[in-house]
Amino acid sequence: MSWAGWGAGPAGAGAAGGPSRWFLGAALVGCAVVTVILATRGRWLPAGAGLVITAYFFARLFLGLGRSRE
Repeated sequence: MSWAGWGAGPAGAGAAGGPSRWFLGAALVGCAVVTVILATRGRWLPAGAGLVITAYFFARLFLGLGRSRE
């Protein structure tokens, strides 16, 4: 029997249209806050990773990254 969890074909994650704009906005703000905290503490490698993740959520929310082309 196959597993129908995250990413398991058409029944997996994203089958219902993907994350909402509210979720993407909350993730963007949360990542930005954590990135600033890490940077102020001098944790540059994790802050850099946080910056990349923040940019990803920014692109998902404002630039249409990940939208299906129908």
